This record gives sequence, structure tokens and C-alpha cells, in this order.
Amino acid sequence: MLFPNCGGLRQSPINIVTSQVHVNTALHPLDFKGHESKINITVENLGHSIQFLLPQSVRLTGGALPGNYRALQFHLHWGADGGPGSEHTIDGERFPMELHMVHIKEPYSSLAEAEHDMAGIALLSFLFEESIDDHPHLNTLIAAMGHIHENGSSAEIRDFRLTDIIPPAKDLHSYYRYVGSMTTPGCEQAVAWTVFHKTLPVSSKQLVAISQQCRFWNGKPMMNIFRPVQPLDGRVVYWSRARAVLPNMLGACLCVLCQFWLSAWGTWGDSFV
Repeated sequence: MLFPNCGGLRQSPINIVTSQVHVNTALHPLDFKGHESKINITVENLGHSIQFLLPQSVRLTGGALPGNYRALQFHLHWGADGGPGSEHTIDGERFPMELHMVHIKEPYSSLAEAEHDMAGIALLSFLFEESIDDHPHLNTLIAAMGHIHENGSSAEIRDFRLTDIIPPAKDLHSYYRYVGSMTTPGCEQAVAWTVFHKTLPVSSKQLVAISQQCRFWNGKPMMNIFRPVQPLDGRVVYWSRARAVLPNMLGACLCVLCQFWLSAWGTWGDSFV
């Protein structure tokens, strides 16, 4: 086999079954650094996907990750002519598109070095849902992709903010975490995956445009660039459960208030008998 890791037992992507995830209270919010700063990014056609290179000033800590991580790049996975194209699925549902942001643990200087550490790579996953309106900033990426139709070509996006694309940190407290692999050969099993609950909007027009911009190394349209889901093989998917904390606390407070008022009403009611 040319890429033996691709047949391993910790492969990605996976189907996340929400009824079978395990709550992990140690999964605190992630700490993003440099995501609000203006940066220049290079966009490359690699022949099998499109890559947006990020500067070393973009970093990631927290979220129970075992160290500090610096960003390398982000890329997208999409289908054909607006059809579903996410890699991860939730309860069997495939989303229109997925964004992956790749980070390597410090002090590693390259992806090749980080691949030898089981948690050497931290990969953030953002799922898109189709919306009526365009995502206000995706057109910047689409325009750049329009300049790199052919394999090996590149372009630059200037004064770009990652927060133009991904949500603010305050909206990213709820996520799934599992150990897995890169989703392209050689499928290195060195990834701590974070799949966020919060979805991003993309219009049907933008989905079609994205799938029509670039060509594979063989000249064919770059479409359906997603790997099918892989067996879980006994792995556990953890959930930060942050999304449920506020409702649960609110519910508990309401219960206490209800008990107080019922008790008080019983005492006051007796005085009217």
C-alpha cells in the first residue's frame, strides 16, 4: 500500500453520533491569537485542493490541547455544483462545505515533524450551512480562487482577517473533540480534532462558484474534494457541552425560584384562611 496509514484505526473524518458522545468538563474554550489582526495570505492550487497559507503570528492554545500551536494554513472541502461536500457528518448529515484550519504544536517547525507526535497537529473544523444570503466575506476567497485555476498557480489576499470568516471566540465554546488523522494521503494519525457546533453561512450561489473556480492536476474541475467518513474503531468522541451550560444553569435557577415562590405562597396563603 502506497499510504499505509490511510488504513489505520484512527482515521478521519468520522460521523459524529450526538447520542453517543461523552461530556468532558476539561474541554474549556480555546484561546485564539492573531485571528483579529490584518494579515496577508498566499492562496495556492495544489492540484488536489486549495490552500490558504497563514503567518506564524496566528496561534492557538487552551481547549485541553497539550501545548501551544501555531497555524500553518486553512483549506475548504466542497461537493459539486452546490451539493453536499463536508468531510465530517453529524448524525449522518453531510453539510454543504467544511473549513479546516491546520496548526502544529510548538516547537515543531514543520508538518512532517509534528506528524510523529500523536497530538502534534491541532485541526479545527467549521461546518457550513446553506443560507439565503451570501456569506459577507467568502467572496474574497472565491475571487482569489478565480486567479489560480491551474495546478501550481498562486495568488495573494491582502489585509485579511480570520474573524471575517470564522465566528468570534465567544461563540466557539461548544465543540466535539476526538483523536484522528489528516484526511489526505498520507493520512497521518497525529491530529487532535475540534469540530465546532457553530455553523457558518454560505449561499447556494457561493457554493456553485467555489466548485467551478479551480481544476485538479489532471485538468478536470476541482469538485467533490472530500474523503468519505471512516470507522470509529472504538474511539470516543468528547463534547465540551458548553452550549448546554447556560440553559442548565438558568433552568436550575428557575427551579429554585419556583420552589421559593411555592413555599412563600403556601405560607402567605395560610394567613388568608
